[in-house]
Amino acid sequence: MRNIRYSWLAIMVLVAGAAGWMLNVLATRNGFPAPALHLGSLLTMAFIVVFTLALGLKVRAWRNGNRDKPLDPILAARTLILAQACAYTGALMLGWHSGIFVDQLALVSVRGFTEGIWGSLATVAGGAAMIVIGLVVERFCKLPPDDDASTKDVGGAGNRRSVRGDEGEYA
Repeated sequence: MRNIRYSWLAIMVLVAGAAGWMLNVLATRNGFPAPALHLGSLLTMAFIVVFTLALGLKVRAWRNGNRDKPLDPILAARTLILAQACAYTGALMLGWHSGIFVDQLALVSVRGFTEGIWGSLATVAGGAAMIVIGLVVERFCKLPPDDDASTKDVGGAGNRRSVRGDEGEYA
């Protein structure tokens, strides 16, 4: 499994921001409400963040030596996938609602502060939290590199070759 690429997160934020801004311009100029999520979605985002962090802490505890019980490899893989999905979803939420916020901010002089501005700003903060938690939990799922040997059994059957890398494998 690959690491989250920061460049992809940045591209997703920019593309989603441009799309959110353009769609918000079209919607608000034609009398429709801003295409933003309801503030109730923040509860769902908070649940996802807390759940991801709880699973990540369980994997981190096992990785750091608390091995009273064996770690289920399926749980570790699902935790990693959830962390990456959380970061990518957060990037989309951050970008989309940033675009909406920018357009709504330009209309403050005409309409004053509305729920759309505060809602999009709150969702931007939630998206940023999702990115941070996703990246942190992904880091929790990494095993430290082996320091005792520069070779390891790759492919089974005693095939030993040098495996180099700055970081270890995933838990």
